[in-house]
Amino acid sequence: MSTITPAESAARELGAGFSGELIGPEDPTYDEARALFNAMIDKRPSVIARCATPEDVVSVIAFARAHDLPLAITGGGHNGGGLGSVDDGVVADLGPLGSIAVDPEARTVRVGGGCTWREVDTATHEHGLAVPCGVISTTGVGGLTLGGGIGHLTRGCGLTIDNLVAAEVVLADGERVTASADENEELFWALRGGGGNFGVVTEFTFRAHPVSDVVGGPTFWPIEQTDELLAAYR
Repeated sequence: MSTITPAESAARELGAGFSGELIGPEDPTYDEARALFNAMIDKRPSVIARCATPEDVVSVIAFARAHDLPLAITGGGHNGGGLGSVDDGVVADLGPLGSIAVDPEARTVRVGGGCTWREVDTATHEHGLAVPCGVISTTGVGGLTLGGGIGHLTRGCGLTIDNLVAAEVVLADGERVTASADENEELFWALRGGGGNFGVVTEFTFRAHPVSDVVGGPTFWPIEQTDELLAAYR
């Protein structure tokens, strides 16, 4: 007697309209696909849906709702608590949403929900620009932004979330909306520190700042320069 695997069931239901990749426990790439940055956390989702388009995200949310399955969203997969995965549920992996478009004149950058900060820095640095972000290049853009985002540029340029201009969001009912200071303002407010679970952000638009060299790390000074050093630091 043949059995239908979770990934096969999802593939049949999502149909040809799903352009991403579906991975289940029976697939040879399953262990690699479910791995998280924090190796102490070991979760086994029923289906991992690698979403290639925002429409794929809409389809996966509808599938999880229809089957009353827990749904987790992963961007860079860097979350220390492992919140980008779930046991016996569905993971919407935004990794394939990796587009980055820099507008050097407007000093903005549009970033796919699956990007890491290394990728963003590489793209903006070509134009002498940077978005305030964290201090580890493998951190995902989505998790850091929606959690606030503290890094080397924070003192001069604010938190990452202070530099969020707009977000493309898929809501729990599958509706796709834009959140900004001028559109869906309350959702925009909520995304910037409201605690999460307001939707899946498939694209971020950030304000970028002119940046050349950044000097960081521990520095050592003669004790005789304490007054001068603390005055400058303050």
